[in-house]
Amino acid sequence: MKELMKPVSGTLDTIRSAFLKHKKLCLLIGVVLSILLPLVFPGGYICGVFCRILFYGTMAGALNVINGYSGQMCLGVAGFFAIGSYTEAILATKFGLSMWVCILLSGIVSMIFGAVLALPTKRLSGIYLAIITLGFSEVIRIVCLNWTGLTGGTMGIKDIPAPTLFGFVFSRPRHYYYIFLVLAIIFLFCTRRVVNSRIGRAWMSIREDELAAKSLGVENGTYKITSFMYGAFWVGAIGAVYAPYVSYIDSTLFTLDTGWNVLAMLIIGGQGTLSGALVGSTVINTLTEALRSFGDWRYVVYALLILVVMWVRPQGIAGASNSILAGEKEQKVKQDAETKEEVC
Repeated sequence: MKELMKPVSGTLDTIRSAFLKHKKLCLLIGVVLSILLPLVFPGGYICGVFCRILFYGTMAGALNVINGYSGQMCLGVAGFFAIGSYTEAILATKFGLSMWVCILLSGIVSMIFGAVLALPTKRLSGIYLAIITLGFSEVIRIVCLNWTGLTGGTMGIKDIPAPTLFGFVFSRPRHYYYIFLVLAIIFLFCTRRVVNSRIGRAWMSIREDELAAKSLGVENGTYKITSFMYGAFWVGAIGAVYAPYVSYIDSTLFTLDTGWNVLAMLIIGGQGTLSGALVGSTVINTLTEALRSFGDWRYVVYALLILVVMWVRPQGIAGASNSILAGEKEQKVKQDAETKEEVC
């Protein structure tokens, strides 16, 4: 299987190398194309797909900070998403606050919950942390389902007002597309700065070898909490835009399926890479639309795709060949090839 897929993996490496070589030009082209997409495809259905790619991609990117960069195993992204969405919906419908204010407030509330979750679990890792975060997500959903006075219970919260800016009402999918796009760009810019800072290097040192990082003076617990807070903030912020986008929310929108979808996007796209989340989101959402007529059978395709990616290219589509996720054998082959080139 690996032998058959080697040409595909090699092509992905070539594309990645070309992108890194001309990164600024590629980013400029990408931004311009992203701005023009709703103008070329103005239909509500197509713009809706683009919106899902962006907000799921941003959520997967936020999860990537926790799982990919700091090496934790968080499955509670749906819980933070629910917190952000419900915070915006409650503040907008009950207190009349603007969505622009709610984005920040929802992010902060979600970040606080991230800290509350991370504090008692900072010594946990792997499957134990995964179980705790999975339980956290389900607890949040059940609270949203039963707290009728605040969340509307099974009836949810409806008629969430659309955001306005200087008198302009954001009411159509293409309007929300630009909001999601701006939020995604801000997220990528901020995350790139953080990842390349002392905090990001500490996260990656914990991911590579927690014991070695601790011996070098890295406060593992503190940086784990920081990664949870940062990731939770952005999931909450994207949830604040999602609530008025759908105009109605209830607990069924924040089931464990949401968390699994985001995790699948991250695995397929590539953990520990800035572009991996958006690549994975594009693949999954495109497949969702292409296989919609197959109903629940499309989940079988997702599972097979994840298995193939993890077997053939464990670092993900956008991951580097010398990534730690690529495995020792692949790294050795890459290093041997580079050594031969230097000798020649």
